[in-house]
Amino acid sequence: MLLFHLAVANFVDSLQQLPCHAEESSALLQFKESFIIDKSASSYDGAYAKVSSWKPVAGGNSSCCLWDGVECDEMTGHVIGHNLSSSYLYGSLDSNSSLFSLVHLQRLNLSDNNFNYSQIPSSIRNFPSLTHLDLSTSVFSGQVPSEVSQLSKLTSLNLCCNLEIETSSDDPQGLLKLQPSDMRSLVQNLTSLETLSLSFINISSIFPVSLTNLSFLTSLKFTDCDLFGKFPMRIFNLQNLKVLKVNHNQDLTRYLPEFNRSSPLISLRVGFTMFFGTIPSSIEKLNSLQELDVAQCNFSNSLVPLHLAILDNSLT
Repeated sequence: MLLFHLAVANFVDSLQQLPCHAEESSALLQFKESFIIDKSASSYDGAYAKVSSWKPVAGGNSSCCLWDGVECDEMTGHVIGHNLSSSYLYGSLDSNSSLFSLVHLQRLNLSDNNFNYSQIPSSIRNFPSLTHLDLSTSVFSGQVPSEVSQLSKLTSLNLCCNLEIETSSDDPQGLLKLQPSDMRSLVQNLTSLETLSLSFINISSIFPVSLTNLSFLTSLKFTDCDLFGKFPMRIFNLQNLKVLKVNHNQDLTRYLPEFNRSSPLISLRVGFTMFFGTIPSSIEKLNSLQELDVAQCNFSNSLVPLHLAILDNSLT
C-alpha cells in the first residue's frame, strides 16, 4: 500500500512538473494583457480574476498548466481547456487574439465577462477539437459566425443571454443574431450536441425541424428567439431530453402531446407562446418534472401536476 501511495504521489508530482509549451504560455500571457480587470464585468457572486495567477517565472521553469483556468493534456502538455468564466475580463475579442493559436483546445468557457459588444470572431474555426463552447452572458453582439457550425465535435454549445447592458431586466434585449441558413447548418453539422442554449438570440425563423434528428440532446433552450410557426412534435420523442425551454416565442404554436411515464423531462417551459388545446392529464405521470411554465398560452385547462413544487413563469 505504501508503494502504491508513493507511486501516486510521484505521478501527481510529474504532472505538476509537466512543462507548458512555450508558444502556448506566451499566447496565454498575450491574451491576459489584451484585457483589463473590471469587477463590474462579471455578475456571479463567486467571480474573481483568474488571470492574476498567470505570471512568467525567471528561468522558464513555470508551467502554464498550473495557472488558474488552464487545463493541459497529461501526456502532451498542450493546453486543452480554457475556463475563464466570471473572471472580471473587460475588453474586445477579435480574430487576431492570441487565444486562437491554442489549436488543441477542447473546452472553452468565457461566460460572464464583458467583451464590450465584440462579434464572436470567425477564428473560432481554429478549434476543430472543441467539444464544449460557452460564450454566454459576455456582451457579444452581431451575427453568430457561420464558422461555429464547423465545430463538428461540439457536445455543448451555449451562446445564451448576451444582452444589452442598459436594458431593464424586465425587457432584455438580445445582442446576437443567427441567420436561419446558419441555424440550419449548425443543426445539420453538430450532430453530437447534447446541450444547446441559444436563448435571447434573434433567429426569426420557423423552429428547425432538423433538431429532431439530434438524438443525444438532453437540454434545448430557445427562450425569446422570435421563432414562429409549428413546433415539431417529434422533439417530445427525444429519449434523453430533460430540459425544453421555448417560452416567450409569441408566434410559436402547437399543442402538448400525451406524455410517457418514462420521459426524463425535468423542465418544460412553453409560456408566452401560442401553444393551445389542453394540458394532457398524462403530464401527471412525469414524476421527474420539476418546472412547468404554461403562462399566457391558449390552453383550455390549467392542470398542474400535484408533485410540482413551483410553477415558474420567469423569462429564463
